[in-house]
Amino acid sequence: MDVRRATERYQGGDQAAGITTRHAFSFGPHYDPDNVRFGALIACNEEHLAAGAGFDEHPHSHTEIVTWVVEGELTHRDSAGHETVLRPGDLQHLSAAAGVRHVERNDGAGPLTFVQMWLTPREAGCEPSYEVVRALPDAARYAVERAGAVLQVRRLAPDERAVLPSAPYVYVHVVRGRVLLDTTYLDPGDAARITGADGHLKAVAATKAELLVWQMEAEPAAAG
Repeated sequence: MDVRRATERYQGGDQAAGITTRHAFSFGPHYDPDNVRFGALIACNEEHLAAGAGFDEHPHSHTEIVTWVVEGELTHRDSAGHETVLRPGDLQHLSAAAGVRHVERNDGAGPLTFVQMWLTPREAGCEPSYEVVRALPDAARYAVERAGAVLQVRRLAPDERAVLPSAPYVYVHVVRGRVLLDTTYLDPGDAARITGADGHLKAVAATKAELLVWQMEAEPAAAG
């Protein structure tokens, strides 16, 4: 188990434009050859957007983009004609496939926080697709089949336990609260990268907590 603290994240974004980003992996101008990916996961960004701030239209390809809204409202528009407002508890999956362009903005009155995760598909190509799951229930499994990955959102009451899945790669991101994982406490923004998980490791909530848990198959080849 490799624990990465929130304070170790690379700070990006554009604070003058109301955008603060915390990157868990190499991203943009920040390159660390020892921190490029974990399984299929190549990005886990904590995004904070002030009211009126956002990312102008930009392209993606050969990437599975999963977004989890923590606070506020996220407006999404893309070149396939989708326009959606996402709220806390909503999950969005944009499969960029051969290529798509999108805009992400905070058109609400208050601050916006979301976690955006990028995964590498097992095969390049295909047509882009888009899906939104409203108010994803606790412990529901959301499969990103193109990347051989499954996401669970776990909301825990104090002292409640969650058994982590068995998989070659398991990634745990703490959205809020504090949890004890094995003998290590994790706080908001902390993450654990676990290889060869055998289904016996448990996360125990020290406070009310929310976790994003990825289980992933063997690391795919780069999509190109």
